[in-house]
Amino acid sequence: MADSKEFAGELFDALARRRMLDPDNGVTKDQLKGFWEEMSDQNFDSRLQIFFDMCDKNGDGKLTEDEVKEVIILSASANKLAKLKANAATYAALIMEELDPDHHGYIEIWQLETLLRGMVSSSTQGHESNLKNTQTLAKTMIPKRYRSPINKFVTMAADFTLEHWKRIWILSFWLMLNIGLFTWKFIEFRRKTAYEVMGYCVSVAKGSAETLKLNMALILFPVCRNTITRLRSTALSRIIPFDDNINFHKLMAIAIAIGTFSHTVAHLACDFPRLIACPYPKFMRTLGPNFNYKQPTYPSLISSIAGVTGIIMIIVMVFSYTLATHSFRRSVVKLPSPLHHLAGFNAFWYAHHLLVLIYALLVLHSCFIYLTTTWYKKTAWMYISIPLTIYISERLTRVLREKNYHVNIIKAAIYPGNVLSIQMRKPPGFRYKSGMYLFLKCPDVSPFEWHPFSITSAPGDPFLSVHIRTLGDWTTELRNLFAKACEVEVVAKKVNLVRQETTVIADAQVQPTSFPKLLIDGPYGAPAQNYKKYDILLLIGLGIGATPFISILRDLLNDIKANEELQRTHATDADLIKAKGPGRAYFYWVTREQGSFEWFKGVMNDVGESDHNVLCINLLLLVGFSSCTTARNRSTKSECSLQNVIEMHNYLTSVYEEGDARSALIAMVQSLQHAKNGLDIVSGSRIRTHFARPNWRKVYTDLANAHKSARIGVFYCGPPTLTKQLRDLSVEFSHETSTRFHFHKENF
Repeated sequence: MADSKEFAGELFDALARRRMLDPDNGVTKDQLKGFWEEMSDQNFDSRLQIFFDMCDKNGDGKLTEDEVKEVIILSASANKLAKLKANAATYAALIMEELDPDHHGYIEIWQLETLLRGMVSSSTQGHESNLKNTQTLAKTMIPKRYRSPINKFVTMAADFTLEHWKRIWILSFWLMLNIGLFTWKFIEFRRKTAYEVMGYCVSVAKGSAETLKLNMALILFPVCRNTITRLRSTALSRIIPFDDNINFHKLMAIAIAIGTFSHTVAHLACDFPRLIACPYPKFMRTLGPNFNYKQPTYPSLISSIAGVTGIIMIIVMVFSYTLATHSFRRSVVKLPSPLHHLAGFNAFWYAHHLLVLIYALLVLHSCFIYLTTTWYKKTAWMYISIPLTIYISERLTRVLREKNYHVNIIKAAIYPGNVLSIQMRKPPGFRYKSGMYLFLKCPDVSPFEWHPFSITSAPGDPFLSVHIRTLGDWTTELRNLFAKACEVEVVAKKVNLVRQETTVIADAQVQPTSFPKLLIDGPYGAPAQNYKKYDILLLIGLGIGATPFISILRDLLNDIKANEELQRTHATDADLIKAKGPGRAYFYWVTREQGSFEWFKGVMNDVGESDHNVLCINLLLLVGFSSCTTARNRSTKSECSLQNVIEMHNYLTSVYEEGDARSALIAMVQSLQHAKNGLDIVSGSRIRTHFARPNWRKVYTDLANAHKSARIGVFYCGPPTLTKQLRDLSVEFSHETSTRFHFHKENF
């Protein structure tokens, strides 16, 4: 905010200087209106003049190198580009070299205009071409079935059903089960003698209790990760949306909360008062045997085993539910000391394990209820026995696997941006697919906590790797432990990456004492693991959300090499088809911090290190995937085939969009630097960075035009704010073009 105010101050001074006003004396309302009209003018010459006046501090109509440098620093500050600010002198010299070849020591406005007009013309031509494609596609996207409100509603309903039919049938079946159980118990107690005393209240309480037992059983299945992972590879995945396991878990939690509320209110506010106020003769005739022929009081009902267990369950549930909300789990809420420990993932993790107590209390509660005396009609244990057995067996499996999945660390690196990279020896029998994740435990940080991280190595790699962004207490402590173990050195690479790194060469049985002990559990399934069934991939990662797709990139490269090896050995067509994966992958990475490019560039460099053909991989991942001229200059067949597989796009959202005065000079410097040295000023790589946010409709339009009738898998990992837009675009373009977009959201 301070940098933007500084930029605004310089803009005000430039406008005042043109009118020969003293800024210290302020401006009138009419003068301010004139400022606004001038700033709002979209004319290129007007904008250029304002920009030139900001640079020309002394108003002599000439820009010196120092003045250009000062404005670069100002623009870099406004756009939060620390690296650009540090190299302002270099880039100012670059501009002077380009526009002042005769070394006069200054440049004039006409020279600046020549350069900027060339950039604007090129950008406009590309925009007009994209607009034409969008308009052409839009003409075919208003069919007759959308031209009346009724037809539009019917069509949209049909499209929604086709897109979400798995969710619809699962939720419908679940709702019918709940309604059926509630109705069954409601009618059953409507016919019992207890109804004469407590009326509809007892029917509501018992109906709610029956749905509670069902949902208390179902809520365990989505978190049985081993079971879910195995089922993903079966035919059941065609009809059951296993990708929504966490959403279903949350839905069950909401249903349990509703059932608990209605059950509790019906008992405390209705059943108990009616039971106490019931005339003694009527009570003895209807409910006497259930209460040992002694009419209870309110305190006796509350202090009974059923009452106490019910109250404890409610307290534990309220506590655990509260800490599981987004505000507490993500530390959005700020609590005073010492209550601040209740916010964060650790508090959520420990509180959630208190819910295990709920199941013991539930069985105890059901054994001592008053209105049911026959043991086989006390059915709570019947509902939860199978899912609880599966859940407990999975937890025991994790404990037993700890001995086998104690990993030896090969290499650890800490990148700028607080990203920790860990390479481990792959445990025997540890098989996974790209896109899966594992749980990591470091006893030196916490002897109980397991944290999930995407696997960033490919299944064919001889090692196992993860990349961890420092965000919370646990990851911060883990990073600090590895920072102590890592030797600080400057790694000389072509990408000029400076990082802390250590490499360990040791026998598999030897674990360096300097490294903290690590245990892994997994692998577990995720939506991205099924990427190979699509013709084209659209991978979208926001910030650290890029990590699930690093493994896919590695796997694609390994598949390309395997396929080329088959071709060299004259393999049959059947073998080649078997080795074939997606024909092309588009990778969009969006970040708001320039520092993120450092760790991401390091990750891409690690991908290059994992292959003996380092030159080829570096060309693919660091030179730029969409450069046609680069492809033409390559001579080998493998390089050309790699070029046609992955196309990468980087976006930095902290920089103001094109056309904004605060980013005009940055765009100019970027073009000059890329043209001269082939390096981007933001990322430091040869992949040119786009400013602002991607136009996702344009992305979908381009893909629909380029890949007609193809099945495109859209995989997104990032905050939920973008999920709805991407899902809606996938549905829209799937039904209005021949291309089919299948959207998948990674849990983030």
